[in-house]
Amino acid sequence: MLTSIIGKAQTEKIYSKAYGKSENPTIIFIHGGPRGNSTLFEGTTAENLAGKGFYVIVYDRRGEGRSIDTTATFTFQEAISDLNSIYEKYNIKRANIIAHSFGGLVGTLFTEQNPEKVSSLILAGALFSQQETYNHILETTRKIYKKKNDTLMLSKISAIERLAKNSAEYRKQCYEIASMNNYFKMPFPTNEANQLRENYENSEYGKSNIRNDDAPILFYKNESKNNIDTKSILKKLEKENVKLFALYGLQDKIFSEKQLSDMKKIVGKQNFKTIDNCSHYPFVDQQNPFIEIIEKWIKQKTTTNKVLAKS
Repeated sequence: MLTSIIGKAQTEKIYSKAYGKSENPTIIFIHGGPRGNSTLFEGTTAENLAGKGFYVIVYDRRGEGRSIDTTATFTFQEAISDLNSIYEKYNIKRANIIAHSFGGLVGTLFTEQNPEKVSSLILAGALFSQQETYNHILETTRKIYKKKNDTLMLSKISAIERLAKNSAEYRKQCYEIASMNNYFKMPFPTNEANQLRENYENSEYGKSNIRNDDAPILFYKNESKNNIDTKSILKKLEKENVKLFALYGLQDKIFSEKQLSDMKKIVGKQNFKTIDNCSHYPFVDQQNPFIEIIEKWIKQKTTTNKVLAKS
């Protein structure tokens, strides 16, 4: 294992850590947010994934989690610049990126600017059409509360819909109402998933689950692309020799069937997977299938590149 603090071009520090042997294919994990960190992935999955023959790098974005920086702007360009610094620190020329949740937007925009640095972009429970997600959450929860004849919550949904769509408060309240209805939870927790979460909560990673409540507010203040749809970007990336993969929990209720169908069309049927009894955190909800799928995709891509290089 290698622990590193980065900050050559910038004065503040970014937390990062690498697992496995550097000669193995590199995987960089991009966590969700804004107001996120990589502690859950690192504490449950990074080492197990490295054990399959990968060099796994995790980091917390500037101003989020363990990368404390009171001057962070929380813009996509800042996140892209810092991810480039991760490449420089670990002497990585090309990597496979696993982008989770909000990290899917960061990973997609990074890949758009740096296609030569990305062997494959793996979208895992990743955002790609934000307003469609918000609309889906509000439409489906409205149906739930109509069925219950819950006029108070129906009024709340109407109030959320009147908020500015490019505001931190709108995003926050959409996800809060989704959480109230267990949209982020696997329907039938397995013993394995429960044990992973329990071990995480009792570990150093659970205890360092630092979250900056100001991060979403500053992101919406400083970043103009705060409610975007990246489908058109993803469609272009295939032409840049970047392999796209997408992996979603079948019960990740923040995404509509249409959204998943759209993603399947973009990446191709063979590069799209859903996992049953799995919600927004596939690397915990169903860790073994998650790792098996990632391993197959990356090693398949690596083998293909070797064959092409010889031909």
